[in-house]
Amino acid sequence: MITETSENKVIDNLVRDLSGWLTPFVPHRGLANGHLQTIVGNFLPRPPFQHPAVAETVEVDPADGSRVLCHCHWQPEPQRAGRLTVLQVHGLEGSSNSRYIQGIAARAWAQGMNVICMNMRNCGDTDALTPTLYHSGLSGDAGAVMRHFTQKFGLERVALVGYSMGGNLVLKLAGEWGKGVPLVAVAAVCPAIDLAPGSDALHEPANRLYEWRFLRGLMRRFRRKAALFPGRYETEGIGPVRSIREFDNKILARYSDFRDADDYYYRAAAARVVDRIAVPTLILCAQDDPFIRLLPETRARLFANPHIDLVETRHGGHCAYLSCDPGNEIHWAEATVVRYLLSATRESDGN
Repeated sequence: MITETSENKVIDNLVRDLSGWLTPFVPHRGLANGHLQTIVGNFLPRPPFQHPAVAETVEVDPADGSRVLCHCHWQPEPQRAGRLTVLQVHGLEGSSNSRYIQGIAARAWAQGMNVICMNMRNCGDTDALTPTLYHSGLSGDAGAVMRHFTQKFGLERVALVGYSMGGNLVLKLAGEWGKGVPLVAVAAVCPAIDLAPGSDALHEPANRLYEWRFLRGLMRRFRRKAALFPGRYETEGIGPVRSIREFDNKILARYSDFRDADDYYYRAAAARVVDRIAVPTLILCAQDDPFIRLLPETRARLFANPHIDLVETRHGGHCAYLSCDPGNEIHWAEATVVRYLLSATRESDGN
């Protein structure tokens, strides 16, 4: 396992052959602060990914007809099944159009991979496709998408990539599946593996701006769901919702079959199952991430799993990782994830 790559310092005695996929992270000049990394990274554009996407809705829950929208970029049909397929899952209040998702898509496509950009339920203007809310425990949705396209195109190998909330979701699915075909690799950037401490960290004074932004989007979505599905949701009598934990306790738990927020945080956290992950897995975390918290017992589980490479950098913020490298290489995490997938699956130059 490798940590503190910003100083290229190895502190674990068992060092794997990195095969050139991991380079030191040196933050961009003036962006050594985690908050600055996070904020600038959220707005810094990527070169446009102009390859046309094929949009398809996939049923993920036959019981209530819930569907999710996927934007797919397929390699030519004669090679499609044999190429690595990357299934991406965005973070809280993100979508398939999130900048980091598009950044990975462009890089993976250039390396000859198929790319599926999955919207979680309700995200990407898809509120009408499901009567439910969305949350970090719906790992089965990504599994349903994987099975759907595997059956449709005979895909031989699929890798999961998730950011933040989506990182928790793909790690949870990997732990639940163990080693199940066609899953061959996983990569998670700043995953919210420990949901409870991460939610509480958002309520810290220094992080209230992030919490307010998330909360505003979640409440707006909840009111939209109530208008689309009258009788299912009640917007009256909820009382003030001033934190993510209050939202999860008063709204998400009530309408998603959890006892309360603590029950949700426990059952939906990938921390419970990371010890069962059985495919090559990369986890990138920044020590200055404003609100992702990794508990000591969870870190111990990650280190104990021989299939997991946990890379912790001193800097990077939340899902930003803006480096001193020139041009598009400034996006260090995106480049690292794709290099890791190439190495872990023995893909090379799209061949």
